[in-house]
Amino acid sequence: MAAVPDFEEYEPPADCPCTGCARQRRETALRLAVRSGGHPAAHGARRALVLVTAAGVALGGGAVAAAHPAGPAGPAGPVGPGRDRDDPDAETPQGGTGPLHGRPHAGPTGGHASAPSLRRSTRAEIINRAKRWVAAKVPYSMEKYWTDGYRQDCSGFVSMAWNLAGNEWTGTLDRFGTRLDRSELQPGDILLFHNPADPNRGSHVTIFGGWTDYTHTFYTAYEQTRPHARRLATPMAYWNNSSRYVAYRYKGLSGGTLGNPGSPGASVAYPGRASFGPGANNRYVTRLGRMLVERGGGRFYRSGPGPRWSEADRKATRAFQRAQGWTGRDADGLPGPDTWRLLVKGQGRDIPSSSGAAASAPAFPGRAYFRPGQSNEHVERLGRRLVERGFGAHYRSGPGPRWSEADRRNVEAFQRAQGWRGAAANGYPGPETWRRLFR
Repeated sequence: MAAVPDFEEYEPPADCPCTGCARQRRETALRLAVRSGGHPAAHGARRALVLVTAAGVALGGGAVAAAHPAGPAGPAGPVGPGRDRDDPDAETPQGGTGPLHGRPHAGPTGGHASAPSLRRSTRAEIINRAKRWVAAKVPYSMEKYWTDGYRQDCSGFVSMAWNLAGNEWTGTLDRFGTRLDRSELQPGDILLFHNPADPNRGSHVTIFGGWTDYTHTFYTAYEQTRPHARRLATPMAYWNNSSRYVAYRYKGLSGGTLGNPGSPGASVAYPGRASFGPGANNRYVTRLGRMLVERGGGRFYRSGPGPRWSEADRKATRAFQRAQGWTGRDADGLPGPDTWRLLVKGQGRDIPSSSGAAASAPAFPGRAYFRPGQSNEHVERLGRRLVERGFGAHYRSGPGPRWSEADRRNVEAFQRAQGWRGAAANGYPGPETWRRLFR
């Protein structure tokens, strides 16, 4: 009779690619320790799973299959525009705390991080790092790492943008930030929803990129979601679980008074026209330039911004003024009180990209594309533009390519805002609706 092998408890290799181990890593990384309020039964089940895994390895793996039935090939990412965002149980798998790819790991982050131990970052640096992932269309993954070493999920995205020393998750990111009221949000801050009862249900985090209009009902969100990193006008605070998102500001923020009227010592008063223009050389010029970069004016600067007034400052200021719809002397490239107020408070429209003028005024494709049953790129373009203009209140999910009643009602709201009534405000876009929406 063959001797029964002795089994000892052990952890499978951290990089074991099998479905069972990947699933186990995901579940156990999120489970609270008993001393922190976790349920003892969960840890007993985990111990039993490890023992069964050991036995399965020794006996050919049959026990593993029985203990861990086959599941999906991979985790579902945070809900995208096509998912029902009113579903509070939508799956948004979360990775745990971990090292940067290829670097040693000293263990999970414990306690509360203090600002002196954090890497310093400016708002512009945070947004620029987020933009790099958006431009590269980094694919969503809870288990893969991008070339910069950060995990390719929503919390890894924020860890990257905030330049943290490791990959955090939605359950620990708050340790690196100071809680804010939503009215204090500035570019580079985050909106975080962590569901402690079941982190894979609804938990998500986005980076605040600025308000899309004066109503403060929509903002530009930088986020890592399926299928890839994106920048999208998003209802405050998110498509679902909106009331449960909490605003945080990075504790390691450098130059935190920039555009932040709530910070101690912040100067929000307009310094006067004499502070700007040819020959000006002062800290207000630097502040102006940094605020313009945060609002999309980075392409005008080959170096800086700095304290000496330059043609780049004038061009970026004029671009911001024109983005507000101003013309003539109101868009002369020299900041007045209104320009300064919008920049300091994070209000008004961002500077469009260099290709924005051509992309924002497409030719009207025809009425036939906007009817029940239609599904095409023009419907999605229409919806995104409605959201950008602040007329996306009726979207529960989307906007997307399939024409819906939400599209019709949002178009109707836009038409009524033009002062139209009756058949002219029926919710179906015609050439004039299209022209005004995209102008």
